Amino acid sequence: MFYYRPIPLRLWILIIACILAVGVSGFMLIEGYSFLDALYMVVITITTIGYYEVRPLSAAGKVFNIVLILSSFTMFTYSLARLTQYVASGEMGAYFKKRNLMKALAQLEQHVVICGFGRNGQQAARTLRAHKVPFLVIEKSAEALQDGVSEDPHLLYIQDDAIEDDVLELAGVRRARALLITLPSDADNVFIVLSARSLNNGLQIISRASNPGAAPKLYKAGANNVIMPDLIGGTHMATLVSKPDVLEFIDFLSGEDGEAIHIESVGYDKLPAPIRDHTLREIMAWKRTGVNCIGIKDEDGRFIINPPDTTVISPGMKVIVLGTMEQIMQMKENVG
Repeated sequence: MFYYRPIPLRLWILIIACILAVGVSGFMLIEGYSFLDALYMVVITITTIGYYEVRPLSAAGKVFNIVLILSSFTMFTYSLARLTQYVASGEMGAYFKKRNLMKALAQLEQHVVICGFGRNGQQAARTLRAHKVPFLVIEKSAEALQDGVSEDPHLLYIQDDAIEDDVLELAGVRRARALLITLPSDADNVFIVLSARSLNNGLQIISRASNPGAAPKLYKAGANNVIMPDLIGGTHMATLVSKPDVLEFIDFLSGEDGEAIHIESVGYDKLPAPIRDHTLREIMAWKRTGVNCIGIKDEDGRFIINPPDTTVISPGMKVIVLGTMEQIMQMKENVG
């Protein structure tokens, strides 16, 4: 596994350091050697080089030297061999790669976790990358991950099975904003939804479903949305025939080509106090940045497209705005 190794590199380094520390301390205390002389004696003793002693050893010093050789030679040699193997076999690079991954995972917050890196997972990653949303991939297949790394050398991933709770914990699901589950097995998807929901009750979970009968189970397990790629694909193709320009425009907004265009929702609780419980006209005119209101979501969860500007935004409602990335960023700064 990408992040797992039975015996860490630091353990072998620690073993060598402990052997050196014990040997140096013993020679300094028993024979009264200086630190440099004691270190010299330890090195020539445990490596069996056979140079002459700094000066003849006392009886106690000889006994200590015998004990040091018998107790440390094998372990020192094996540890040194393992360190050499780390360097020669590339494990050293894997160790530092793991350490960098752990640092990156510790810093992730409000990110998206993608479980499965097949066609759907890779497309989701491309879209998130285009819209500059931080994300992390969990995938068992080394081949699928290699394709992703070749496309994005900085891809952050964990090579393991997403159905394991500790893997979801490592991916920072407790701190994530959303979880996208794209595995082909509906049973695995249900299991991951259950595990993720137990870890983060406020997490937005979007799961793939291959069979229509799996959708109710996924919703019952805790998914916020269930997507059926085959159903969406057929609808998409039919809509391209009936309303090609409209669908192409929507694809432009949501795809990689439309990375400069953003649609954002602003909830009532995010609005500054001076414009809460005011009309859309007053809200949109406040420190205007050029974004346009294209709809609202009322307190009952219903969407109203192109609402009148006399609509009062009250608690529980959200304003849906459209604008360039720069305009959206400026709007977010204005509302804090």
